[in-house]
Amino acid sequence: MASNGAGDDGSLSGAEAHGLRYAAELEGHVRWLDTFTSAALGVLATASGIYTYLGVSSLLGQSGALGFFAAMAYSIAVSVGIFVFWSYLMRLLPAVRTAGARVGLILSMALGSVAIVAMSSWLNAAALAGSAAVEQHMAETVQDYQAALERANEIALAAQGLELDVARVRQSFQDLSEQEATGDLSGFAGRGAVFRVLTQKAEELEALEAQIAAQAPLVTQAFTEGNELLRDMRALTVEQGSIEARSVEFSERAVRLAGLIAQLRQLSVAPLVERAAADLAQSVVLPALDGGNAGTQAAQRSTIDSVLDVLGQRATTLAAAAQEVAAMEPPAEVAYAPISAADAVIRYAGNFVPSWAGAIAIDLLPAVLVFILMVVQAAIRSGRAPVPVENTLTLAELRGAMAAMRQMEASMAVPSAHAPDPAEVPPADPGARPVVVPKSKPGGVA
Repeated sequence: MASNGAGDDGSLSGAEAHGLRYAAELEGHVRWLDTFTSAALGVLATASGIYTYLGVSSLLGQSGALGFFAAMAYSIAVSVGIFVFWSYLMRLLPAVRTAGARVGLILSMALGSVAIVAMSSWLNAAALAGSAAVEQHMAETVQDYQAALERANEIALAAQGLELDVARVRQSFQDLSEQEATGDLSGFAGRGAVFRVLTQKAEELEALEAQIAAQAPLVTQAFTEGNELLRDMRALTVEQGSIEARSVEFSERAVRLAGLIAQLRQLSVAPLVERAAADLAQSVVLPALDGGNAGTQAAQRSTIDSVLDVLGQRATTLAAAAQEVAAMEPPAEVAYAPISAADAVIRYAGNFVPSWAGAIAIDLLPAVLVFILMVVQAAIRSGRAPVPVENTLTLAELRGAMAAMRQMEASMAVPSAHAPDPAEVPPADPGARPVVVPKSKPGGVA
């Protein structure tokens, strides 16, 4: 029969003895590590609970007793849950031997790890990088406001550039009126009906030009104030101090800046020029022809018709320029929304990868210890597997087994003080041979 690798006399082979020594050495290390593993796990769970408390406090935003006890209760629950969860896995996962049980516990560990990240790690990240994440949110908001302010100013300046187009058209009508006054236009010198039509449109365009010029200082002032507010907002982004107080001041300046951007959009004169161009050709008050005879009046009518044609062309050109400015893409709508540290950490998670890594590692580091114990327990079992159980007893186990045997023998032995009464002894079988017990000789030899 097979002897499981042992000799015929029950002795162990060299490989088996080496495996036993290897397993015993690993077991000694595991016993020593067990003396402080629970304490280390408790420290990790407590640290996670502290950062969770800070994250919950920033999320609740309450400074009273109710907020304190709510945050404390949540952090204690997280610490206890982490400690119990990893304690279960450190004991059970390395001990199971079947593949099904191991896979089931690993899946349970994965599910529990997701739950720990959901209830603790993101709050730890909020405590580690919450202020920096809110500052990141403020900095990006400043960039959005700056882009909107510059775009609104660009559109307003482009609209102010229409002043040159209006001035050019106005100058052309003034030149025509001067020609008419000298008789170079209709052939009749004087300030008659044609002169009055040309002067009327030149005055309308001059009034429009003056209105556009009056908007220029307002555009410059709004843009200057907007840049000053942007400078203050950038300073608040990098200042020292409480992020909550800075966020309040930042919000106030953001509201004022949004108002300035809206004002710049309203200061654009492109719609005004477009309407004026439409009225330029349509609202013409034709004066009575004041020619002395029919020939003169016919010449005046012909000149006025030519002037109206030119007026329509100038109006079309001016309207096209105004429409081009009005068609420019408006600035994006920007509104600063205050955000909590926890929400900021999630929104800008890509910018705070180290903080997220530290927050998750402090919660999931025990998973590494679980896998280490799995490997060590598997190595211990492989060292003991080829050796029969009776050959793996330690000296302490052998002493315990011998003590148990003595107790069993003592309990099975019949004391002499309780020898049976002869009257109670059943009669002997007649066919049985008597048993002769030899008397012992002196010295204890039968």
